[in-house]
Amino acid sequence: MEQTIEASRQLAIRITSDSNKQTYYTIRLLVDRNQIANAYRAYGYFRWVDDWLDRSQSSKDECLAFIARQQSILECGYKGDWPSDMDSHETMLADLIRSDHERDSGLQSYIRNMMAVMAFDANRRGRLVSETELAQYTHHLAVGVTEALLFFIGHDRFAPQGEARFQAVRGAHVTHMLRDTLEDSDAGYYNIALEFVMATGLDPCDVASLPYREWVRSRVQFARQCFSSGREYLAQVESVRCRIAAFAYMLRFERVLDAIERANFLLQPLSQNGHKGRLWEAHRA
Repeated sequence: MEQTIEASRQLAIRITSDSNKQTYYTIRLLVDRNQIANAYRAYGYFRWVDDWLDRSQSSKDECLAFIARQQSILECGYKGDWPSDMDSHETMLADLIRSDHERDSGLQSYIRNMMAVMAFDANRRGRLVSETELAQYTHHLAVGVTEALLFFIGHDRFAPQGEARFQAVRGAHVTHMLRDTLEDSDAGYYNIALEFVMATGLDPCDVASLPYREWVRSRVQFARQCFSSGREYLAQVESVRCRIAAFAYMLRFERVLDAIERANFLLQPLSQNGHKGRLWEAHRA
């Protein structure tokens, strides 16, 4: 068992280091010492899941089958009933769950909400989604990433409850979807609400049209409001390390909003604004 746990730790560190140096050092320098291995596993596992779903050769049915297996491992794991055929990447999830001894922990919230995010992505490929679905998508990610941040950094320090707890990451996710719109559309993921497309009659890929740019403007304003609320909330978080990580996280996405505003709300290819990344990279990111 100890060899398996160590192997999963090394795999998680390798995935993190290879994928994103900023995330690697954020975990190494800011995460609570007793949670560093799990923070790497949390990043490494969901980075692997997301990359698997993003593979161009994977059909939608294959993606749905893959995510159903991951969901099954999650549910079985919290019941203490482990599949016998887990591969080395799935073992990262198993080790995370085995380490979780708190009732309704922030770690469990992270795992369940991020799995919901992955399942939504697997299901939405090739179709427009409603405003309600997009809001729920953002909610799952905001709750998951926020709870991970507060679980891994300053775990025993005070952090208020309430809806404001999730505002910073909610703004980050809205910004993330704007930033990745062109590349996501090419892959069959549409980050604009079905109702808006139907009401305006626009092509969901026509980012240069006036209606689309008005949509972008409204999302930028919403994200700015979320970041403002998020800053007020974070000022009440006791852990200095957590505040440092969170403010750095927001700053990355606020710079994206700045670039979108400079372009007069015309979304640009990522090659002009930086490489595509994963939203949770700043906690994890």
